[in-house]
Amino acid sequence: MIVLQVIPELEAGGAERTTLEVAEAIVAAGGRALVASQGGRLEGELAELGGELIRLPVASKNPLTLWSNTQALVRLIRREGVQIVHARSRAPAWSAKWACDRTQARFVTTYHGTYNAKSGLKRRYNSVMARGERVIANSGFIADHVRREHMIDEARLVVIPRGVDLARFDPAIVDVDRVQALAGQWGVAGQVGQAPLLLLPGRLTGWKGQREAIRALAALGDTGTPPPHLLLVGDAQGRDAYVSELDGLASSLGVADRVHRVGHCSDMPAALALCDLVLTPSVEPEAFGRTAAEAGAMGRLVIAADHGGAREVVCEGETGWRVTPGDPVALASAIRTALTMDRNMHDSMVAAARDHVATHFSTVSLQASTLRVYREVLNSAS
Repeated sequence: MIVLQVIPELEAGGAERTTLEVAEAIVAAGGRALVASQGGRLEGELAELGGELIRLPVASKNPLTLWSNTQALVRLIRREGVQIVHARSRAPAWSAKWACDRTQARFVTTYHGTYNAKSGLKRRYNSVMARGERVIANSGFIADHVRREHMIDEARLVVIPRGVDLARFDPAIVDVDRVQALAGQWGVAGQVGQAPLLLLPGRLTGWKGQREAIRALAALGDTGTPPPHLLLVGDAQGRDAYVSELDGLASSLGVADRVHRVGHCSDMPAALALCDLVLTPSVEPEAFGRTAAEAGAMGRLVIAADHGGAREVVCEGETGWRVTPGDPVALASAIRTALTMDRNMHDSMVAAARDHVATHFSTVSLQASTLRVYREVLNSAS
């Protein structure tokens, strides 16, 4: 089996991580895993897994570049004998679809987000993600969105939730040295075991809810412990104005000394082991909620915004809490509940969270399900 995945970049993110996981599965099954991308920090990991990077400017939306990429993909498909092209983003998906139309390659897509459409033109642009012979939705929430937006034939739609690498996100294998090293790097070594550490993983962009988390931190009041610290883990990706806004907000609310912007983290298991509680307060719905799932696997409870794919990952009052999106007061109340709860109840919820993730959201399941889709497509009539 020779599969070409197409994705704009190989930086941090759920779609990028899934690309690598599927590449790993293809290689393990005896196939070739090609990835057309502009590349990024995950290039080395792709190579270690046996994947092959083909560097193309597939992040561009320029019509001339889209057509040039189509030509390059046609040549690549024919030269390498590519059987399946799996597109994971809209602009490169158009080039991939046109290339498949001109070759014998089969076309598969994964619908990774809601791709909001505010006009007919934008809806048509988005529609390429629903044109695969199989359209993979990464959550039930996204599957419902695809049905509403594109009136897709149910036979082409399949739900494959994003996976968590349970071997990597296992609290038993994260040693103390890794956690202490990260705490020192982030300047919170003195807080470990003293003040609660709240972790909000996600790139620094307004819809991820960093503003709400800072406001909630300020609204907490007395939790019966030293006041919590908030760790904002993620790249700004050039959003300097937003970074300045966050710093100004923390300063104006008197919590600047307890808000830590620590940048990108390549060791998320250690980051999760370091913290006491994980926040995913996105003000717009997440397609899945991978951060919440990874936290659950690591035995960390999560407070998530009550919308989108997070509803499938976080079971209210059983494996974590869900709060009204964009409501710092509700978020503060849930944080207070989590930090003051009975230890037996806490441990029971942690066990339930780990079991829920292991049962429904493993990388092994994602890989097996995706390979099954590939085989179905190859065995079906053109």
